[in-house]
Amino acid sequence: MTKDEVLAVFRSCDAILEGHFILSSGLRSATFLQKTLVFRQPDKTEILCKALAEKIRAAGYNDITQVVSPAVGGIIPGYETARHLGLPAIYTERVDGKFELRRNFSVAPGEKVIVVEDIVSTGLSICECIDTIKALGADVVAAACIIDRSQGKADIGVPLVSLIEYEVKAYSPDDLPPELAAIPPVKPGSRGIQGVGA
Repeated sequence: MTKDEVLAVFRSCDAILEGHFILSSGLRSATFLQKTLVFRQPDKTEILCKALAEKIRAAGYNDITQVVSPAVGGIIPGYETARHLGLPAIYTERVDGKFELRRNFSVAPGEKVIVVEDIVSTGLSICECIDTIKALGADVVAAACIIDRSQGKADIGVPLVSLIEYEVKAYSPDDLPPELAAIPPVKPGSRGIQGVGA
């Protein structure tokens, strides 16, 4: 899929919001990608995740045995991408602020897995998930996401396959452009909510 085609899916779900948003990183932005409005629609999610699965295969990751995602945002795209790869899907959850595998999910030592996330901005959540899985002995060969907002700048420690790169300008709270500073900020993300990962 092209960038325009992916963004058209988001626009068709009214999932590109404009305003003054506090991102999970603490930075501010005039644009927020409300991916949950896309993921609530199975047909739209299938379009994006099927294309991501095809891109993962085209990148040569054909020997992975499982897809792992960080909860909560990565669960739906991780599952749907795994479905198109013909693989099982599991996810990590925050317990006392740290990611863990629960619900009898497991990875085997040396098992080749890929971590799938919805949107990568700073890479914080995906890095935490990767570190958790590596600590359990699995080989995280790569990660993948629908949208890479960092445009390849996020260093997550493994190769990143993104369906598209899409830069959304972000600002420090003490260095806002005047038009953004004039709007009251809202925090639409989920990081910091008890028991929830962003």
